[in-house]
Amino acid sequence: MSSIYYDPYDYEIDANPHPVWKRMRDEAPVYYNKKYDFWAISRFEDVLQASLDANRFSSAYGSVLELMQDEPNTSPMMIWKDAPEHTQLRKLVSRAFSPRRINELEPRIRRICARYLDPKIGEKGFDYVGEFGALLPVMVISSLLGVPEEDQDDIREWTDALLHRDPGETGDTDAHENISQKLWGYFGQYIEERRKTPSDDMISLLIAAELKLENGKSQKLTDVELLSFIGLLSGAGNETVARFLGWSATALARFPEERAALVEDPTLIPNAVEELLRYEAPSPVQARRLKVDLSLHNQRIPKGSKVLLLTASAGRDEREYSDPDRLNVRRRIDRHVSLGYGTHFCLGASLARLEGRIALEETLARFPEWEVDWEDTEMVHTSTVRGYAKVPILL
Repeated sequence: MSSIYYDPYDYEIDANPHPVWKRMRDEAPVYYNKKYDFWAISRFEDVLQASLDANRFSSAYGSVLELMQDEPNTSPMMIWKDAPEHTQLRKLVSRAFSPRRINELEPRIRRICARYLDPKIGEKGFDYVGEFGALLPVMVISSLLGVPEEDQDDIREWTDALLHRDPGETGDTDAHENISQKLWGYFGQYIEERRKTPSDDMISLLIAAELKLENGKSQKLTDVELLSFIGLLSGAGNETVARFLGWSATALARFPEERAALVEDPTLIPNAVEELLRYEAPSPVQARRLKVDLSLHNQRIPKGSKVLLLTASAGRDEREYSDPDRLNVRRRIDRHVSLGYGTHFCLGASLARLEGRIALEETLARFPEWEVDWEDTEMVHTSTVRGYAKVPILL
């Protein structure tokens, strides 16, 4: 039997990593990649415990493999901080994701779905991701931020380009730098305008919010901190929901009996969202820096090592889920790690679940059956998200 090789930058592996991940779970639950100098853990329980253990598995050095640093970074990005800074920032920005504010979005999300899906009724097919799945989250998040509709496609294209990596490419290129300047320049001007003229949107709320410090004083977010939050929200929020909807279209085509169950009983859709997240995690890899020497499965991982938490592998671990390679919309799911766990649990999880549920409800109400033109599908290639950029469906 050949030796195990896992490379998050390899397009061929990324197209279907599950066979490699299964071998890793069974034969090398603690795996070392010499080429990129990282360790990877792949079993559900190990990924769960590492996610919960922010003291030993630090995010302060970066949570994306190619962007990790040797020393704690000074980035204002919330997900690249440990407690207490992360805790303080998370508490402040979580106000923008209050249940009331999220629930108020439901009518808006349904209108957006109708806008994109209704014109497809009666057609022979369309690109489910390019013409719907990638557009919906941009529109929703832009609505939260208050971005004008005419600018929203530019934001989506810049975000996609910023995350893209060619084979073997681990750093930023001149193209990435140019795109970054466009994106941050746009949002820098946007924040300046909102400071002058507040509105009823998320950023105006965050501009006005004050962070209570341990010394009793109050502090507002700086422009840099606001920009980092916008970047996180527009990047992670747009990408993960778009990939989730691509996986939904392909998985439900592969398991038409599960799709038929959702059409017959739409009350199963909320649980189906959790099952789809388990089945194919849109964000399959989370990077951490180990702050102590660690022994796991008789393997020593040295202090300072880069460790990848393979959340997508964890979702297929038969030690946690029976028949994990089968989609089962009635499966009882007590827990999964596809949205993170512990301190760094996805801040926008409630919004992502709402978008996923409504998108599936609106899709299945119009199109109870479809096939996928597999030869014409295209995948996104980044080290942070995994899924389809193009899913042509035949109606």
